[in-house]
Amino acid sequence: MRRLLVPALPAAALLLGLTACSGAAAPAPGTSAAGGTVAVVASTNVYGDIVKAVGGDAVEVTSIIDDPSQDPHEYTANARTQLALTKAQLVVENGGGYDDFVGTMLSATTATPRVVNVADVSGYDQKPAQGEFNEHLWYDFPTMVKLTDQLSRDLSTLAPDRAQTFSANAAAFTAKLDGLEKTEATLAEAHRGVGVAITEPVPLYLLDASGLVDRTPEQFSEAVEEGSDVPAGVLQETLALFSGKKVGLLAYNEQTTGPQTEAVLAAAKANGVPVVGMTETLPAGKDYVGWMQGNLDAVGSALQG
Repeated sequence: MRRLLVPALPAAALLLGLTACSGAAAPAPGTSAAGGTVAVVASTNVYGDIVKAVGGDAVEVTSIIDDPSQDPHEYTANARTQLALTKAQLVVENGGGYDDFVGTMLSATTATPRVVNVADVSGYDQKPAQGEFNEHLWYDFPTMVKLTDQLSRDLSTLAPDRAQTFSANAAAFTAKLDGLEKTEATLAEAHRGVGVAITEPVPLYLLDASGLVDRTPEQFSEAVEEGSDVPAGVLQETLALFSGKKVGLLAYNEQTTGPQTEAVLAAAKANGVPVVGMTETLPAGKDYVGWMQGNLDAVGSALQG
């Protein structure tokens, strides 16, 4: 599991920077920010978009990682990030080891925002007996339903006068998530058991819920995720998935590339295996539901040939 990097500056230096550039103090817990909005910081723009869907115009959201062209694992937090966290009333982090920098930076301040940890909200065992915990929870729609409910409750605590709006927004967003789950069920009915290959475990929740089976050697996807070299024998085993027509598509993480993932991409194209690009952050101009529907549509189109 590759973790997002912790601050490049020592905590003392970050706090010094805050002293120089911070203005008004953060609103007290349980009260709305200036202008009647709740200040929210999300570790990525994926969660930022979901917060906006639930909070509407009652929230002011800062998404720390929001560059769709950047590998999120190469992100390094800075004083600007810390400043946003000190002003937040609500913080949404993925957890599960993905964005540990959030907790590290919060611990260097006296701020006490409400914190939503999505890995905890999921209810999944984060220390499974076999394999590693898949921290890419935004590809798991049942967890996003739970997150939506949690956000509605937390925002209602912070801005009680808007509770009815938050509840209505959450219900509308949950209905859209239900639609995504129905699409997965439809894909599963048509393609259950079809093998797929991945470069990283990013979309595995979605692929599994769609009835597909990951055929990628575990050592390959683990090595890519950790940023380490794939053993030569494992790479050859992975490439054979395409030459042997053992998979119906390749789910390719477009934000993490290197010689070995590019070799897999070339093998898929050379053998006529469809490639579906997946990302870890929200693409420019997309909202969460539209993005995920596009991913599901791409998977369906690839499997139909």
